Amino acid sequence: MTFARRTTTAATADDRWSFSVTLVAAFLLLLPIVLIAQVLTLHWRSWLPGAEGEQSLIGGVKASVYTFLALV
Repeated sequence: MTFARRTTTAATADDRWSFSVTLVAAFLLLLPIVLIAQVLTLHWRSWLPGAEGEQSLIGGVKASVYTFLALV
């Protein structure tokens, strides 16, 4: 008796949707914090992991969101 092995490497539609929602939610959560810190001239890049080497505001937020998602 042989068993057919079913391997799926592609993400399902539900997985893609939940990843997108998490990505957008994390970005929208961190962006206002970073904007306020930028206006107050605080050094916010050291607060967020992954954003230390980024030069732009959006790039720093994006890097920290991707670091956060890698930990989730």
